Amino acid sequence: MKTLVIIIHPRIEESIMNKRWIRELEKHPDDYEIHQLYKKYPNEKIDILAEQQLIEQYDKIIFQFPFYWFNCPPLLKKWLDEVLTYGWAYGKSSGYKLAGKKIALVLSVGIDEKEYDTGGKYKYNLEQLTSPFEITFNYVRADYKPLFAYYGIEQDTSNEWVERSVPRYLNFLKQL
Repeated sequence: MKTLVIIIHPRIEESIMNKRWIRELEKHPDDYEIHQLYKKYPNEKIDILAEQQLIEQYDKIIFQFPFYWFNCPPLLKKWLDEVLTYGWAYGKSSGYKLAGKKIALVLSVGIDEKEYDTGGKYKYNLEQLTSPFEITFNYVRADYKPLFAYYGIEQDTSNEWVERSVPRYLNFLKQL
C-alpha cells in the first residue's frame, strides 16, 4: 500500500532539501502519494472532511516539514487542530480513525545535530522537542514511529550534501 507524505513547507519554491525529496518521491508514484498542504490551501482554509477522507485511505502517513523556531510550520498546527476532531480522531467508539496507522515525522533541520543535545547550544534533542507530536498521535491511538531528521542545511547546501540525504530518506520511508 502507498504511503501518504504530507508536505508542510510554507516556501517550498525556496527549499533545497524538501524539493529534492519531493522530486525523489515523484519517481515512485506507486509507493508514495504527495500531499502539499500549502499548495492545497494557500488561503489556509482547510477542507476538514476532504483531509479526513484522505487520511482514512492510508495506513502509513508521513508529516514532512522544515523544523524551525523549534516547531512545525503554522499550517500543520492548524491542520492538527481542525482535522483531528472529536468523534473522528478520538473520543467516541466510532472515532479513532487513525488507530493503528503508522505515523512519522520527517524533518529538514537547519542547525547541526550536535547543537540539539543536552550539552549543545539548544539543550534538547529533537525527540524531546517533538514530543507533543508523539503525545498527540499516541492519544489518537496511532502507531507513532521514531522521526527522521537531516541536519545542517544552514551549514552546507552543496549538491553532494543534499544528495547524501536521498538514500537515507528513502530507506527511512521504506522501513516505516
